[in-house]
Amino acid sequence: MISKTITECRLCGSKDLQMILELGNQPPANSLRKKLSETLENVPLTICRCNQCTTIQLTETIDPDYMFSNYVWVTGTSKGAREYSKKFADRMYSRLSKTDKLFIVEVASNDGTFLQRFKENGHTVLGVDPAKNLAELAARDGIPTIPNFFGLNISNKIRTENGQADIVIARNVIPHVPDPNDVVAGMANCLKDSGIGSIEFHWIDKILSELHYDSIYHEHFFYHSLHSINELLLRHDLNLFDVSESPISGGSLVAYFTKEKREVTDALKDKLDWEDENGIASLEAWLEFAKKSFHHREQLKKMIVEENLAGKRVIGYGASARSSTMLNFCGINHNHLRCVADQNPLKHNRYTPGTDVLIVSPEDALKENPDTIVILAWNFKDEIIEDLKAKGFSGTIIIPLPTTPYILEV
Repeated sequence: MISKTITECRLCGSKDLQMILELGNQPPANSLRKKLSETLENVPLTICRCNQCTTIQLTETIDPDYMFSNYVWVTGTSKGAREYSKKFADRMYSRLSKTDKLFIVEVASNDGTFLQRFKENGHTVLGVDPAKNLAELAARDGIPTIPNFFGLNISNKIRTENGQADIVIARNVIPHVPDPNDVVAGMANCLKDSGIGSIEFHWIDKILSELHYDSIYHEHFFYHSLHSINELLLRHDLNLFDVSESPISGGSLVAYFTKEKREVTDALKDKLDWEDENGIASLEAWLEFAKKSFHHREQLKKMIVEENLAGKRVIGYGASARSSTMLNFCGINHNHLRCVADQNPLKHNRYTPGTDVLIVSPEDALKENPDTIVILAWNFKDEIIEDLKAKGFSGTIIIPLPTTPYILEV
């Protein structure tokens, strides 16, 4: 077995856990096989709620080495992520008292796209990422990267060999680790007293209000609110003082913190108040979320089946981890989609996990002369549609989310 079922909350240790939504037995979302004969393990994909601290989390823990040692999501392949990386760096600079000769550490730095923005301004950077293939890719682009999981032990190594950092970044990684306390302890350890840290995470308000059930997959152990991030930081004597919004994952927040006490911004106060007023971690809200997810499954499957029955040539676009959850949960497979297009060459000539749809380049996918394209990576829909138009596609586009599936004609 590659997984274990939790019996207590990963954050507070309470045994009072309540099942919220079962998405079925699914393979890990990035287990893309080159041959269908390769073994594929299925693991229950279920979220539960801790009735003590209200944290939403997976019931299963898969060994992180199994999921992350050879990773296929490459940040730099997304135009939107590349554009956002500059804004992200500027926002970090604006919250520092000094911006010359900085040392920046990024946790789960992927291919180094975000660190490049700092390096371009003459700063010293260091990435840490467990995916050896991505660490090598980053190093070739001039971003030194430690190929390992970040935690207190690695932070001690960084502190000894490089000193403490002015900026420590953890983007879209805290939900990915079964022991977030070790990661945040490491961030605190290698951050200067005068430095600033940031944690970017997919906000559960967006997951709830826009029905992002596809963001639930085995890599995401947690689904955080700003309150839960604050509680995590306080455990390590870190002070949350500001927040900003991010377009990543269809709606994320960036939480800014320091060791020193700083005046809390109105933006942070407003977000915390909003969470309290709207009960986004309440049991009732999440049970309603589960009910809506099953209804959405029926709507999307019906829409795609009708396209097939009408004799339409249907393909998918975006072999993202999120698409794996959606395809498996909705029962959409190689019988419904001729192929799935993706811009990431690391995914080409592999198969979607559990649903066995061949992944190809956008150019090869369009050679199928599709009538209908399902934008599985719907959180990148604008740049995908722009690319499709530039390549001469005209026809029907199905956007599965947010909230409800709908059709566009282009």
